[in-house]
Amino acid sequence: MAFENRLRPLVARRAMKKLREDPDDTAQAIRVIGALSGNSGRRVFERFSRSPRGREILREKRDLFSLLNDVTRLKSMPPGSLGAAIADWYELEELSAQGLADASEVAFSQGGPARAAPNSDEELFSKRLLDLHDVFHVLTGYGRDLLGESAVLAFTIPQTRNLGIVYLVLDALRETGWSSDGGKLIRAAFERGRRCEWLVDQDWETLLEQPIDEVREKLGVGRPPVYVQERSAGAPVLTT
Repeated sequence: MAFENRLRPLVARRAMKKLREDPDDTAQAIRVIGALSGNSGRRVFERFSRSPRGREILREKRDLFSLLNDVTRLKSMPPGSLGAAIADWYELEELSAQGLADASEVAFSQGGPARAAPNSDEELFSKRLLDLHDVFHVLTGYGRDLLGESAVLAFTIPQTRNLGIVYLVLDALRETGWSSDGGKLIRAAFERGRRCEWLVDQDWETLLEQPIDEVREKLGVGRPPVYVQERSAGAPVLTT
């Protein structure tokens, strides 16, 4: 098993300092998560590989990244589908699946997280789990603003039980305030992630074609919240 299991608090501390200086530096967030993940990556992979859908995904060597990175294909999906909504979100937020992959490569080049063996089941799973971050954004309705990023990470905690993500969310709650509107949004996101289905092994290639509201209902995610976004300096100004 290639997943990192040694905690590296000094690496996390240095990356967290850079992240506070530039909240849009996704690579530093990935470094924090990787440095504090411990054995969580191994546990979630083992759960995935035990599930029938997970085994099928590994056997078929599915490539979710290629699908998400093909905006033309996403736009060709039925209006109102999850895939079409992701394409709209990418355009609105000036993002792409490639952007998240590039941030991951930068994190690797700066000393973390550890890489899985090339062409292994672990590598396929690690990449798929990274790709799900954008899917979770659109599925839950949390934007790429500061509160939305913290909320989608909080939503992810019950899904992956990753201590690095817990650290980022607790830091956001400390900054925002536990009982503030932002704090309530983040804590509610955790509850949504706890109550819904386990999303890591879902058949996203099929679900992308389906109406987003039906996917939310089927998986128990619930309706997207209404909240006031806190846009970072590096985020695009929303005009729609």
